Amino acid sequence: MELRALLTTCAMAFRKRNIALSRGPTDSTTPQPEFSPSAPAPTQLFPGVRPSPIDGRPTTSTGTLSLDGILAGHAGLPLGHSIIIEESGTTDYAGALLRFYAAEGVVQGHKVHVVGMGEFWGRELPGIAEAKNDKRKEGKERAEKMKIAWRYEGLGQFESARGSPATSRTAAQVSTGASDEPSVFCHTFDLAKRLTLPVGTAINYIPLPRTLSGSPFPPILQNIQHQLSSTPAHTIHRLVMPSLLSPALYPPLASQPSSVLQFLHALRALLRRYPTRLTAVLTLPLTLYPRSAGLVRWIEILSDGVLELSPFPHDHMQSLSTLAGTTKDEERPQGMLAVHKLPVFHEKGGGGGGEDLGEDLAFTLSRRKFVIAKFSLPPLEGDREAQEEAAVAHSAGKMPSKKDLEF
Repeated sequence: MELRALLTTCAMAFRKRNIALSRGPTDSTTPQPEFSPSAPAPTQLFPGVRPSPIDGRPTTSTGTLSLDGILAGHAGLPLGHSIIIEESGTTDYAGALLRFYAAEGVVQGHKVHVVGMGEFWGRELPGIAEAKNDKRKEGKERAEKMKIAWRYEGLGQFESARGSPATSRTAAQVSTGASDEPSVFCHTFDLAKRLTLPVGTAINYIPLPRTLSGSPFPPILQNIQHQLSSTPAHTIHRLVMPSLLSPALYPPLASQPSSVLQFLHALRALLRRYPTRLTAVLTLPLTLYPRSAGLVRWIEILSDGVLELSPFPHDHMQSLSTLAGTTKDEERPQGMLAVHKLPVFHEKGGGGGGEDLGEDLAFTLSRRKFVIAKFSLPPLEGDREAQEEAAVAHSAGKMPSKKDLEF
C-alpha cells in the first residue's frame, strides 16, 4: 500500500509539472507576451509621451532637446519625477528653461500649473519656431565640419547623443497602424515670438497666500491634488515653480525648514502617487540660498534631478567663449552646466546618463534654442602677436617668407 501511494504521488507530481511546462491549445498566430518582473507594465501613450529607451517608462519632453538627452539616458523627463534647476547670479537662464517646459506642455495639450505667477507669465511663453530647410546653410555646416581635425570631431553638438530623435508615434497611430507622420515629441521654440494659446487651453495659475501666520505651501498641494482628481486619467500635468523661496514671491515663513521640506516631502509623495500623470520643474536662486547651506542640501535630496547653471561674467564670457574652439557660425557658450543628480531607477545604477556626463558641459541660449554641449579649450595658440601679424600680411596679399615657413 505504501509503495502504491508513493507511485501515485510521483505520477501526480510529474503530471503537474508537465502541465506547467506545456503551452496548451493556443493560436499559433497570436504572439505570446514575455513576462519580466523588472519590466514595467505597458501603458497607453498619449500626445507628448513616449517610452524610455532604457526601460520603457513613459517620458515627456522638457521642451529643450539637449536637456532631454542628458536625463539619465531616458531621452526625456520620466513621468512622476521632478527636477530642480539652480542658478547663481542675477541672470534668468533657468527661467528660459521653465518657459520652454511650460510651452511644450501647452502645445502637447497638457495641463500646466504655474505657482506664484500671474497671467502675464503665460503670455510671455515662446512660440513655435518656423521650420526652415536652408540647403545653403546645411552645405556650409558640412564644409565647416570637414575642416575640423578628426580628433576634435567628437566635440560637436550634444544633440547627436542618445535621445536626439524628437518624434514619436501616438497611441492612436500605433493601435490603428496609421502611416501618418509621427507627432513631434520636442518642439523648437522662438523666444522672439509669443505662443498663441489654443481655444480651451487654460493654464492654472496658483497664487501664493500672503499670510504671515502659516505656511503658503498647503494650498498649493490642495490645488494640484484637486486638479489631478477632477481631470481624466489620460491628462498629463506639469507643475512649474519659478524662483522657489525667493523673497519677492514667498513670505519669510516659507524658507523655514519645517515649511519647505514638508512641502517637498508631500510633493514627492504626490509624484509617486501619480507616476504616469505628473511632472515638476522648479528653480532655486543660489545667490540667496547657496549649496553649502543645509537647507539646500535637503532640497536636493528630496528632488529627483538637480542641475546647476553657472553663467559666465559678462567680460569674462567674451574671452572664454572666444577661446572655446567655436567657429564664426557657432553660438558662444554663456555658462557652465553641472549635473549633480539624475533620476535613477535600477539597483544597477539607472540609465547612467550617457558617456558625456563626465565632461564639462556648457550651455548657450539663443533666440531659437537652449543648447547644452561639451565645453573644451583649444590647444595652446602660441605667440598671438606673431599670428596676428601673419594674418595681416596674408590679408594684404604678401607671401610668407622662408623663415616663417621653417619650423
